[in-house]
Amino acid sequence: MSLSTPFIERPVATTLLTIGLALAGIFAFFKLPVSPLPQVDFPTISVFAQMPGASPETMATTVATPLERHLGVIADVTEMTSSSTVGSSRITLQFGLSRNIDGAARDVQAAINAARADLPTSLRTNPTYRKVNPADAPVLILSMTSDTQTRGQVYDAASTILQPALSQVEGVGQVTISGSAAPAVRVELNPTPLFKYGIGLEDVRAALTAANAHSPKGSVDDGNRHFQIYTNDQSTKPEDYRPLVVAYRNGAAVRLSDVADVVEGPENLRCW
Repeated sequence: MSLSTPFIERPVATTLLTIGLALAGIFAFFKLPVSPLPQVDFPTISVFAQMPGASPETMATTVATPLERHLGVIADVTEMTSSSTVGSSRITLQFGLSRNIDGAARDVQAAINAARADLPTSLRTNPTYRKVNPADAPVLILSMTSDTQTRGQVYDAASTILQPALSQVEGVGQVTISGSAAPAVRVELNPTPLFKYGIGLEDVRAALTAANAHSPKGSVDDGNRHFQIYTNDQSTKPEDYRPLVVAYRNGAAVRLSDVADVVEGPENLRCW
């Protein structure tokens, strides 16, 4: 008896079996995943450092190079690339597929801490890192505008109110703010009156630092009672800076408004 004999003798069952296989194939066809490449998650970490005002060459030599030196000794790093622009450097580390991303993140944090001694003192904050997917892209972009607030004030509201709220939403991996900088008071020095009065840039900087130092104010003791003195005398508006005395010439005070334009603006003019 051949293999086809049972199917020939039972045509109804053979027909039903054929229809069942055809329906199962059609159903499975629409459930098959279609992808030009295999779905592989590469353990990747991106390190970001920022120093406003620095040129790309300065960022590459003084920030990216020390970080690369310490990050390069981490185990199982298969690829490391870096790019430096005005005021920022980004280093991308790719690890082997068998490397646990959480363990790699701990090693990256330790390398950043070890590299801190080799980084310039003008780098106000430590470099940061995050786990990334090279194929990911932003899924939502929000734009904020205001008819009454400046760009710096809008940026400050976004960074202090909106960013923390969005970061707490379930499933959100990173919230990035760009387009401006925090509000600040900008002192734009005029070289002509500085030369006229014989005042150097360091003299102006020292006067600004001394007048705006946030230091302890002291206390008052009255018998068994102790009173701590709290006050905030820091300047936050351009009007507070303009009367500041930066030097004395011929018995007369030279104020900051005599040698500079004091305006309100963003903390960093070159921000991306």
